[in-house]
Amino acid sequence: GRDRVMAETYDFLFKFLVIGSAGTGKSCLLHQFIENKFKQDSNHTIGVEFGSRVVNVGGKTVKLQIWDTAGQERFRSVTRSYYRGAAGALLVYDITSRETYNSLAAWLTDARTLASPNIVVILCGNKKDLDPEREVTFLEASRFAQENELMFLETSALTGENVEEAFLKCARTILNKIDSGELDPERMGSGIQYGDASLRQLRQPRSAQAVAPQPCGC
Repeated sequence: GRDRVMAETYDFLFKFLVIGSAGTGKSCLLHQFIENKFKQDSNHTIGVEFGSRVVNVGGKTVKLQIWDTAGQERFRSVTRSYYRGAAGALLVYDITSRETYNSLAAWLTDARTLASPNIVVILCGNKKDLDPEREVTFLEASRFAQENELMFLETSALTGENVEEAFLKCARTILNKIDSGELDPERMGSGIQYGDASLRQLRQPRSAQAVAPQPCGC
């Protein structure tokens, strides 16, 4: 049991979402990230599924708590209730399906209105392994990402290409924003929690200056 406890010591916990239309491979991406293998018999997700993994990002240990949401319209009201207080999201479309690409703007609006306007989103063009059947070019999607201030990668849940990188890139950006003061983990609904390791550091005397009253911004 002791090793298990040791392994669970982390600096931060980030709440992540995996969102996008049905059939884009959201559950397969999550499965590939957590189990390091392709999920063969993946059915449509009903409601929400959950997975977590502790990763090392920029010298910090971060526990990613990932909510994989159903893409089907009939589950929309259920899944939306899970958006609240998410720090990061993978917004997934299928490169072989223009229809899934066309609905990205709606998913993005949901994430920014329901989770937080500051949610860090990485756009994932999944099923990169099916390049001959491609309906959406890399260029077009990267332009969409740029216009909407998203990071962008093409991924393959089948081969594992860029899957880990997508989650890590998102986590790295959140960490950078915490460092720069752009994101405040103490804010309600930030989707970020301090882990034991961070709390120990925060209790050091230097945290005394951190609580000094801020000059009034009015």
